[in-house]
Amino acid sequence: MLILASVLLIISLPSLALSYEMGNRVFSYTLTNGLKILMVERHLSPTVSFYIRHRVGAVDEIDGRTGTAHLLEHMLFKGTKTIGTKNYHEEQKILKLIAKTGKELDFEMMKGKNANKSRIQALSERMEVLHKQHKKWFVENEIDRLYVENGGDNVNASTGQDLTTYHVSLPSNKIELWARIEADRMTEPVFREFYSERNVVMEERKQRVESEPDGQLYEQFLATAFIAHPYRRPVLGWPSDMRFLSLEYTEVFFKRYHAPNKTVIAVVGDIDPANTLTIIKKYFGAIPSHQLDPSPITEEPPQKGERRVEIVSDANPQMVIGYHKPAMPDFDDYVFDVIECILSKGRTSRFYRALVEEKALAESAHAVNGLPGAKYDNLFAIFAKPRHPHTNAEVESAIYDEIEKLKIKPVTARELEKVKNQIKADFIRSLNSNLGLANLLSYFEAVTGSYQYITDHIKVIERVTSEDIMRVAKKYLTPNNRTVAQLVNKN
Repeated sequence: MLILASVLLIISLPSLALSYEMGNRVFSYTLTNGLKILMVERHLSPTVSFYIRHRVGAVDEIDGRTGTAHLLEHMLFKGTKTIGTKNYHEEQKILKLIAKTGKELDFEMMKGKNANKSRIQALSERMEVLHKQHKKWFVENEIDRLYVENGGDNVNASTGQDLTTYHVSLPSNKIELWARIEADRMTEPVFREFYSERNVVMEERKQRVESEPDGQLYEQFLATAFIAHPYRRPVLGWPSDMRFLSLEYTEVFFKRYHAPNKTVIAVVGDIDPANTLTIIKKYFGAIPSHQLDPSPITEEPPQKGERRVEIVSDANPQMVIGYHKPAMPDFDDYVFDVIECILSKGRTSRFYRALVEEKALAESAHAVNGLPGAKYDNLFAIFAKPRHPHTNAEVESAIYDEIEKLKIKPVTARELEKVKNQIKADFIRSLNSNLGLANLLSYFEAVTGSYQYITDHIKVIERVTSEDIMRVAKKYLTPNNRTVAQLVNKN
């Protein structure tokens, strides 16, 4: 009842009611170069939030170049020909020498045991000198500085399997500043400090994956669950690829995938849509589109039996279980949203009650629908950590018991109504802020091809029945469709 009351209260708020029925509130426009613009006018505060989504991620890389999309995300904070340079004409001379020397150094190092060590030493020293010379021609973090000094907030970026994202919130009188910066970043970026930033990204991998048992387990889980589809690749890239990521290929990758016809922009806040569109046309309208790559993404073949992988680490045991399933907007994906909530949403969820409270087998157990991406068929995953002295095997068995209950016993009307209210409340709450709404509008437009997913989501969730849950559980949550990754400590 408390959950239901909170949902009703949220829906009763004017701004959220408008978000709940968003269809006629979104101004949608496509420029002649293919750039998709979504705008929502909201005068809650004198601010505006921007999301730029490029339809490119780890799935678009080629073998041997994994990690390029993520490195490119870093490079696009390095400035442009007019932002971050003291004299681009002079700077360009040094940049050409750095690119030439870096390419020669990589080529020599690729020889491995047959490499000429004295040549590597000489080229490395040459690179160090050039980097020092380069520093006097550019200003570090100029894009960040411009945003922060003009009242910017939530300045950040991210790279995933499907998308690369840039977002910021600004005072509403700074729309043209945003357009000037971002259009320049889409047309005239300068990949300053490419080789040193490549080292930064490799260090990031060491911290997030190689030194983290959780990261190692998740990486091996995906590489086992997917044998053909590029979702098996880590977003950061494989180490041997990252060491030799090419400046030339990164520039080609940028031009191919950060084109306007691969981009969605969402603008939400204190705006006049007509005036904002005029500004966007002024700065983004002349950017040329790029012919889209017609080659298909390799499909994952149906799984024919359980796959298991074990990671040995000096860490507490844990596990990940995954099942292949369709991506949104397939109806079964909505059903999995409901299953996720039934199993692991809050202290009244089935996993928490059975595994954490009653049996005290697990420290934690939770489900996640839609990993590692959402554009292509993906995974319903379960993450669990046993409580000492219990084992992964005990927790795994208890998880399967809960899954079997979904197959043989209909979810009660009361429990189903409760989880639907939870989903509804969480979804509507995510639309409350300008940044949250811009996030979801751009995300669903970029992934599914239509922001209308927002307006349809709750309606489709309401259609899910206990029979749907039983059907989906029987169809997908089977041993033959299952991948299990375990981290064990054998000390």
